[in-house]
Amino acid sequence: MVDAEVEIENAKDVVQSVEHQVPIENVEDDNRNDSTDDESSDSEDKWKMSLQEAVKKIVINPNGWGPVSIPESFRCLPYQAFDKSERISKIADWTGQLSREERRYGQGRYAAANANAAASTNQYAYYHEEEETAFQLVDGARSTKSAPTRNYRLRQLQLARRQMQKDRERQSQTQISSKHAKNREKDRHNQWRVFQKAFRQRQRYDRRGQKQVKSRLPSVTIKPEWEMLEEFDLAQLQKMNLPSVGDGEDIENERYGTLEYYERSFDRITGRNEVQLRRFFKSYYTISTTDDPVIERLAKNPHYTVFATDVIIATLMCCTRSVYPWDIVIHRIGNKLFFDKRSSSKIDFPTVSETAIEPPQDEGNSINSPHFLALEAMFVNQNFKQQVLKSDDEKYAFEHPDVPFVDENDPNRENVASIGYRYRTWDLGNDVNVVIRCEHDGVMKSPENETQFLTIKAFNEWDYRFSGGIEWRSKIDTQRGAVLATELKNNSCKLAKWTVQALLAGSHYLKFGYISRIHTRDTTQHVILSTQQFRPAEFANQINLNMDNAWGILRCFIDKCFELPSGKYLLMKDPNKPVMLLYKVPPDSFENEEEDQTESNELDEQLQA
Repeated sequence: MVDAEVEIENAKDVVQSVEHQVPIENVEDDNRNDSTDDESSDSEDKWKMSLQEAVKKIVINPNGWGPVSIPESFRCLPYQAFDKSERISKIADWTGQLSREERRYGQGRYAAANANAAASTNQYAYYHEEEETAFQLVDGARSTKSAPTRNYRLRQLQLARRQMQKDRERQSQTQISSKHAKNREKDRHNQWRVFQKAFRQRQRYDRRGQKQVKSRLPSVTIKPEWEMLEEFDLAQLQKMNLPSVGDGEDIENERYGTLEYYERSFDRITGRNEVQLRRFFKSYYTISTTDDPVIERLAKNPHYTVFATDVIIATLMCCTRSVYPWDIVIHRIGNKLFFDKRSSSKIDFPTVSETAIEPPQDEGNSINSPHFLALEAMFVNQNFKQQVLKSDDEKYAFEHPDVPFVDENDPNRENVASIGYRYRTWDLGNDVNVVIRCEHDGVMKSPENETQFLTIKAFNEWDYRFSGGIEWRSKIDTQRGAVLATELKNNSCKLAKWTVQALLAGSHYLKFGYISRIHTRDTTQHVILSTQQFRPAEFANQINLNMDNAWGILRCFIDKCFELPSGKYLLMKDPNKPVMLLYKVPPDSFENEEEDQTESNELDEQLQA
């Protein structure tokens, strides 16, 4: 009981203390309310003052709704309505065109934005006057739909399943169980053999009219006492390389002959104003190396070791392109080496369609046989060289105006064709110095009045049906590149030899003439259809002629010959295989050799007719 009374008294004390504290808190709250009321009254006064000032600045538009004036900073600026949901991809879009993504997703969630953008452009559209409203542009072209993307992986799987199904069907067909099916399969195989036999017989019948490739005869008959020393593979010779040979140097005071100037009017000849090829009865010389008196004198100089003419050197350098057989005689005398030719050799005659897919294979007295085509090409080249030169005008003479092969008592001394000889030398290293007799066919003046030497050659069209299928008369003016490309294909070896001769001689230009027969069955009447000129170095790049490889081939032959003892040798191109054969021949070989009387008469008829 005592404890209960004590607790009651404590509770009363707590209540009294609380009652005494409440008035104090109320007083503090009243003070706070008084301070906040003062602050709110001040802010209301300030707001009323700012509102009054803003009302004073309002300008009333008596004529309608909207602003009375526009600030200068916003004057003359266009306004385009936009939606908050519109995708903005540009800072300012003056065209109103939709981007690729907008066109792609135009039917999706951005359709509303694209519609608003398209509609907003109408307010800036330009409208024509009333009289032009009747005209409108109609697009009649069909709109092309882009192909749907294909699932290539799925397509590959489908193709694989189909192939597997076909394989299973094929295997099931081969597994024939019944006897009747086996007999039927046997009859089918027998019938197939009959068809194959008939097809082979038909093929033999169809090939009866085709020309068979005939084996060519060698350029010289190989005698049993000749000893073969070396065989050179032409494929291996193509890998030879001798860089940094450089240009040749003229031997001092060793230039002979007189050259005529080129007639530039022949550069304007076309297929429509063709010019007939004239005949010139002048003297031409093809003296061999050992018969040249200048080389005989230079051979006494111990500095020079190898001697040859430009035709022989060009033939050796371009042997990898040759198809027809030819041969060169080599004399090893001490430490001197002479590349010579036989008296009946045809190495000076330009070949025709030698590298064609189907070279001419006629024999006998046919005008399209390789022998008669070479005679015709020589006839065309010699006459074309003289016709394009000014014979009655000023001439260019070397230090020695006369040709060194002509005797003073020769009746043809004054009738020598325009030609110039330059004896030049090249250093191939290891004390190998080559002396080559080079030729020029004419000269001309440059715009700077400088003398430029020329090498003049001619292409001859014999029958377009068998020489490429391009008729020069109809294509020479419009498709000259095609005509030249056909010649590059059919006469690759001849063109390479001409280019090498021009490079060795140091000619500034290589001029070509396009000569054609008037009638395909007449080899004596020709016309000049056009002319063309190239720089020899640039033309060599066009026909893929690598002079480093050419010098490497020549150096290979020279090194092999210097390994042999002194004597007489024959280097021959195999008539039917891409190989070169080196034979050792007796010293008296080819000395009493004379041309066949029939061939001599034919040559005289071609050149003097």
